[in-house]
Amino acid sequence: MALIALGVTGGIGAYKAVEVARGLQKRGHDVVAVMTHSATKFVGAVTFEAITRRRVITDQFETGANSDIEHIALASTIDLLIVAPATANVIGKLANGIADDFLSTLYTATRAPVLLAPAMNTNMFAHEAVRKNLDTLAARGVRFVEPGEGYLACGWIGKGRLAEPDEIVAAADVILRPASPLRGQKVLVTAGPTYEDFDPVRFIGNRSSGKMGYAVAAEAVRRGANVTLISGPTSLEPPAAREVVQVRTAAEMHRAVMSRAGQMDVVIMAAAVADYAPQRAPQKVQKGADTLTLVLHKTPDILGDLGHRRLSSAKGPVLVGFAAETENLLARAAEKRAKKHVDLIIANDVARSDAGFDVDTNAVIVIGPDGSEPLPLQSKARIASDILDRVERVLAAHGSRTDQGTSQVRG
Repeated sequence: MALIALGVTGGIGAYKAVEVARGLQKRGHDVVAVMTHSATKFVGAVTFEAITRRRVITDQFETGANSDIEHIALASTIDLLIVAPATANVIGKLANGIADDFLSTLYTATRAPVLLAPAMNTNMFAHEAVRKNLDTLAARGVRFVEPGEGYLACGWIGKGRLAEPDEIVAAADVILRPASPLRGQKVLVTAGPTYEDFDPVRFIGNRSSGKMGYAVAAEAVRRGANVTLISGPTSLEPPAAREVVQVRTAAEMHRAVMSRAGQMDVVIMAAAVADYAPQRAPQKVQKGADTLTLVLHKTPDILGDLGHRRLSSAKGPVLVGFAAETENLLARAAEKRAKKHVDLIIANDVARSDAGFDVDTNAVIVIGPDGSEPLPLQSKARIASDILDRVERVLAAHGSRTDQGTSQVRG
């Protein structure tokens, strides 16, 4: 996950910057919006605040401790600066070192890569002064997303319309994408809970929000993998995966995973799949006696079936499982890894209030063939990145389908 500063300047294309922010978030990035005074005439700061869940920076001289050096603090932490739309005015400022607002000052202070998406009237874009400024910035290593052609807000037809949000997000992704062993690999991630109905109204479920699995999927997308996300019920917006499959029950998730796993290089089972499910009653069970007895039947063991399939064929994807426990965490997770023949188990203490289910942070223990490694409490996005670092090591040790035609994976 990268931290991206999204500069928004005063042009009619500013409304598209909202979708740029959303697209970046879908790829797992954290976005902080920096708006010029003119930009706020087109889009309200509260819109970006709602999307990014961060304070929007609009004034270089806001009151408060250290507010006068906030641009320096942000400049040293961002991974990329995007300006979309980039007007002729701000392009001129950046090219000539004029730093009279937060955005232009941030540009002069940061050493992060810079991506500009110009947007202006056709004649302005073709003007010698603007072209010279663009050439100056290009010579410094600034990258651009060329404006589109068509009807402009001024009524003219020509080149100058802000590029579509997907184009801008894709260009940012190219800049940020690491040279990852996961690039081009097929990765399947499961996420969220399963709901097991016992009548048309009620179900048995768990508190999984899907945040951990979605963070893993988003990070795999960022590393260039072709991601399939199989998700139980959740309110989360899915990342830009190649395929997103929505399921409800453990049986549905089992079918979705098993039908796709044979084509995958990596399978990461982050979903909290129900171990038992009741027989679904055809009609609502009426309230009557003081107690109600439900007979539960064991659900399909998805991770176990994947492990045994690989064991029997000596081929298959790298397998990563999660072990959600409330006691004896390390011992039970290690036992699960051995029993189900998987490469890595992510041990998760879900009894903690600051980790596990339905929170934004997590602390886990990664258990592999060489022992266990704790990952301290941090955001789930960071945990996802750390997990995939270790998945890449397994891929490097075992080879990939791309190099060998099929993964050679140890049981």
